[in-house]
Amino acid sequence: MKTYDIVVLGGGPGGYVAAIKAAQLGAKVALIEKEVVGGICLNHGCIPTKTLLKNAKVYKTIKHASDYGVVLGGDVSFDWSLMLKRKDLVVKKLTMGVGGLLKKNGVEVISGLGKVLSPTKIEVNGETIETKNLILATGASPIIPPIPGLKEAYEKKIAVTSRELLQIADAPKKLVIIGGGVIGVEFATIFSSLGSEVTIIEKLDGIVPMMDDDIRTQYAKILKKDGITIFVNAEVKAVNGHEVTYSFDGKDEKISADTILVSVGMRPNSQGLEVLNLKMDRAAVATDEHLETSVKGVYAIGDLNGKYMLAHVASAEGLVAAEYIMGKKDAKMRYDRVPNAVYGHPEIASVGLTEKEAKAQGLTYKVSTFPLQASGKALADNEKDGFIKLIVSEQYKEIIGAHILSYNASDLIAELGVTMTLEGTAYEIAHTIHPHPTLSEIVMEAAHGAVDKPIHM
Repeated sequence: MKTYDIVVLGGGPGGYVAAIKAAQLGAKVALIEKEVVGGICLNHGCIPTKTLLKNAKVYKTIKHASDYGVVLGGDVSFDWSLMLKRKDLVVKKLTMGVGGLLKKNGVEVISGLGKVLSPTKIEVNGETIETKNLILATGASPIIPPIPGLKEAYEKKIAVTSRELLQIADAPKKLVIIGGGVIGVEFATIFSSLGSEVTIIEKLDGIVPMMDDDIRTQYAKILKKDGITIFVNAEVKAVNGHEVTYSFDGKDEKISADTILVSVGMRPNSQGLEVLNLKMDRAAVATDEHLETSVKGVYAIGDLNGKYMLAHVASAEGLVAAEYIMGKKDAKMRYDRVPNAVYGHPEIASVGLTEKEAKAQGLTYKVSTFPLQASGKALADNEKDGFIKLIVSEQYKEIIGAHILSYNASDLIAELGVTMTLEGTAYEIAHTIHPHPTLSEIVMEAAHGAVDKPIHM
């Protein structure tokens, strides 16, 4: 029987990162993956959608080439099959890269479905292997809610999850999206940019509910301006083939669609782990700050523990779990500084508290905003929609929340994340010389506004 220091079950952004880090720290590591390394994020989520979002943005930009003084002859069109081909090439290159990294770092990758027999034994491909520590990184799967007719529509491939939508043969003329979370609005952006008639039906009072209210409100206006229809406080009641029945303003309405995207959330893949008798938080596996479960030597990272279903959180958790196992007992997660991002046009990015959360905690704070309309670089790039919002403590001006609605917001947010990790203040950001002209100047301007007044507004 083969024996390892650590066996990782699942090769997504949490699992493969944990395996590599553990191997770098001297552990003998095996990684079990039933499909392709990289998990949902790399193969069927983050990377494919970002590739298609870029395709869609290029198409949209070319259609408005005259705004930049570029004159084109004839109609501009797109080839969905070529867009899918580019997406597949990007994914293949990255999965091959991850495979190479695992091999270079000495991780043994076992292709197959792992069955947990005990905290120290896993069966895969008919063989049993033994481990001193087990890291569970089995991810999550899309929820198909019990809406009458939806299961039948899914079986007929009229209704799809994000995974199937990434492989659809043709861009739908009419797309109805059930759910206005991150996945829903990103696909809305892709297909709306390509000319599809897109409708989002969201049960809550607004889209992207985890974001700051001011950001959500402005973002919804931008999506509507781009032709996306949004119904909030609306609930899908039934699906009959291509027809969706939903309630809105006290009335039942009907809408037809070529394709229905079901995007109402994910459920942790905790099935098959019952033998471990782990403490659970509903469908998720409960973990401590070191990612250890209620069973000593067993860890759960990524979507499986349900804390933050984000690839970068899974990777961070993988690093913490690996380091803790290998003797770094101070390794632990800080969930209060997790950045979030929505990759639309423009993007949303945030870190720390929303204003509603700061108010609920009874904090004394100050808000500073700065619009992209006042940014020279944004005007030069013809990307004028959006703003930055900083929330700082009233006394010391420490950054407690940052929210950006802007192109490249997902890149800008890291500066605020570093500042928060260092327990920095708006003073440090304001006194840091930012290059001109750059989009990063909006961060500096908002910091000036937090301590006194912005310069260019």
